[in-house]
Amino acid sequence: MGVRLGPEEGVVLTHVRAGNDSALGPAIYLDHNATTPVAAEVLEAMLPYFTERFGNPSSGHVYGREARAAVDRAREQVAAFLGAEPDEIVFTGGGTEANNLAILGAASVRPYRHHVVTSVVEHPATARCVEKLERERARVTRLGVDGRGRVSAAAAREATDDETLLVTIMHANNETGAVQPIRSFAEAAHERGALVHTDAAQSAGKIPVRVADLGVDLCSLAGHKLYAPKGVGALFVRRGSLLGPVLLGASHERGLRPGTENVPSLVGLGAACAMATRDLATETSRLLALTKRLWSSLATGVPGLALNGPPLGDAERLPNTLSVRFPGVVGAAVLAAAPEVAASTGSACHDGQESASRTIVAMGVPDAEALGTVRLSLGRLTTEADIDRAAALLCRAWAAVGRAS
Repeated sequence: MGVRLGPEEGVVLTHVRAGNDSALGPAIYLDHNATTPVAAEVLEAMLPYFTERFGNPSSGHVYGREARAAVDRAREQVAAFLGAEPDEIVFTGGGTEANNLAILGAASVRPYRHHVVTSVVEHPATARCVEKLERERARVTRLGVDGRGRVSAAAAREATDDETLLVTIMHANNETGAVQPIRSFAEAAHERGALVHTDAAQSAGKIPVRVADLGVDLCSLAGHKLYAPKGVGALFVRRGSLLGPVLLGASHERGLRPGTENVPSLVGLGAACAMATRDLATETSRLLALTKRLWSSLATGVPGLALNGPPLGDAERLPNTLSVRFPGVVGAAVLAAAPEVAASTGSACHDGQESASRTIVAMGVPDAEALGTVRLSLGRLTTEADIDRAAALLCRAWAAVGRAS
C-alpha cells in the first residue's frame, strides 16, 4: 500500500509519489498541518543572506553588523506577530526544540515544584519531555478530552495545585484542529504560582495567537508550519519567567540557545510572521469557506461520513483542518486509492498492522471507526478547483475500497 510514518509520530502519509507525477498530474496537497511550502516572499527575503550578506551576527565588522540587524529585525517581526516584546523572543531550531526548552528549562530552575499538568493528546515534542520529568521526579496529571477533542477548563483547574510547576497544553491539535481554552488554564495555573506553556505550532498563522490574550508564560512556534523553512522556530518567554538552557555553549539568545544564528532561516521566520500578520483575517475566512465546501462535497458523496472535532466554523476549531471518518473502511486505504491527493491519516502502522490514532480514540471514538480517519488540511495555495477535484477523487476512492472489502 506504500505506507510510511509521516513527520508527526502517529500520522501516516499514504501519498508517496512525487508532487508532480507525470502519470497523475500535479498532486493536490492537503497536508498543510504536516508542513507548508516556503512562501515566495519569504524565500525572496532569505536569499541575500545565503550569499552577499553572509556575516556572523557576533562579528563586529560590517558583515557581522548587517547580519545582526537582520536577526534583530526578525525578532521584532516575530514579537509583533505574538503581541510580545522583542526581548521575549528566543530563537530555536524548530518547534520541538522550543518545547524542550520551555518544559525542561522551566523544570531545571524550579526543583522545588514536582507536578506537571498536560493532556493526553499532546505532540510527542511535549509528551516526551513530560515523560522525562516523570521518570526523574515529577508527578504528572494527564487530562482527557471530550468528544470534540477539548480539555475541560474545570478539570485543569481541579488538577492544578500548590506543587504544580507547569501546565503545558497545546493551543490547537494537529489532527483534529480542536482549539483549547488556554486562557482558562492560565488563570487557574497562575493562581497556584505555576507557569503555563502552550505549543502554538499548529495554530500560528491560522487563528490569532496573541500571548497577552492567551495569558501564557511560554509559547512555541515552528517555522515550517507557517510558510517559513524547516529547522527554525521560536519560544516566547514572558519577562520574569526563568528558564535554564537545554543546550550548552556560548551566550547566544541570552544564554538560552547557544550556537551561531541561522540568519537566512531567521529572516525567513520573521518574514513569514509578518506575512501571517498582514493576511490573517482574509486567509482565515478564505480557508474556512474552502473547508466547508470540502466537507459538503464529501458528506454528499459518502453517506455516514463523520466529523472529528468541533463543528466547522466554531471558534474552537482551526479553519483549515478537516478530520473525517470514512465509514466501513481504513482511511489509509482510501488515500492509497486516491494517490492524486496528498493527505494523511491519524493511524500508525506497525508490522503491517494499522492502529487507531490515540487522539481520535481519546475522544471516545471506537477503534474500528477511528481507523477510518483522514486528515485534510488546507493552505494558502489551495483553490476551489483543488477542493472539488480532491472531493471527487476521495469519494470515488471510498466507494472502490468499500466494494473491494
